[in-house]
Amino acid sequence: MVLHLVLLGIGLVCLLGGGDALVRGSVALAARLGVAPVLIGLTVVAFGTSAPELVVNLLAAGRGSPDLGFGNVIGSNIANIGLILGIAALVAPAPVHRTLVVRDLPLLVVASVVVLALGAPQLLAGGFGRRDGVVLLVLFAGFLTLIAREALSQRAALVREADRIPPGSPWTTGFLLAGGLAGLVVGAELTVRGAVGAATLMGISEAIVGLTVVAVGTSLPELATSLQAARRGQADVAIGNVVGSNLFNLLFIWGTTVTFFPSPIPARGEQDLLVMTAFAAGVLFMGVRGSKVGRVGGAVLLAGYVGYVSWLALR
Repeated sequence: MVLHLVLLGIGLVCLLGGGDALVRGSVALAARLGVAPVLIGLTVVAFGTSAPELVVNLLAAGRGSPDLGFGNVIGSNIANIGLILGIAALVAPAPVHRTLVVRDLPLLVVASVVVLALGAPQLLAGGFGRRDGVVLLVLFAGFLTLIAREALSQRAALVREADRIPPGSPWTTGFLLAGGLAGLVVGAELTVRGAVGAATLMGISEAIVGLTVVAVGTSLPELATSLQAARRGQADVAIGNVVGSNLFNLLFIWGTTVTFFPSPIPARGEQDLLVMTAFAAGVLFMGVRGSKVGRVGGAVLLAGYVGYVSWLALR
């Protein structure tokens, strides 16, 4: 048991370090190419911060542990809103800009409902097949198209900003990229081995381990980013980070996973999908009603997450 927990801990540290290095290296590479920072953030950085979830999911599914991958994605989305956004809003109220209310949050709710419909046995066939993965990837491509059009409409200003970013050493960039990818692969391997081994010995389902320990561990980059943004008076970055990460997790990561490795829905998995959808709808309601997630809203989200984890422990 101790060995499995040690492997899990080391794996999560490697995932964090690898994800951070990959983001830094990718941004440096894009800066050398003169790519606008916003486009970097929407593509390269988004991939870098979500890469731990992607690698863990593909490795877990390839090793015959699809429940762990399901728990990782759905649990990460629940943790991003309930835990991360809840804590960030307690530190500083997070304003919800009109773009989030009109476009991004409704898209997140729609994406959550689509995944619920695809996976819940009471609604459609139950489970996730390759066709479902393609549907999610098509939705992700549509989301990226909307974002890219908005960014390109401000291209002149963005290019001027990109020109002010120092490109850095090509050797440093290459080292960060290679080291980041290596850290993700090694970290994912150790995380999956440790999580599956600990779950087996403790008699806990892989889905619950994924929904809690692995999900929170792979969401730590988002937690660090959101807290730092809140402390610096940029709380709007925190909610944008959470919403973007959740869309990326659902549409790209889960879409990619089930395209390559069709996955049945775990026992009671539809309940977790309902909880995820409820959290997304709750943030949209807060944004429509008050144009921000205040400290009271943050406390509600955090209490909801604590309640959810407690319910997982009892079920």
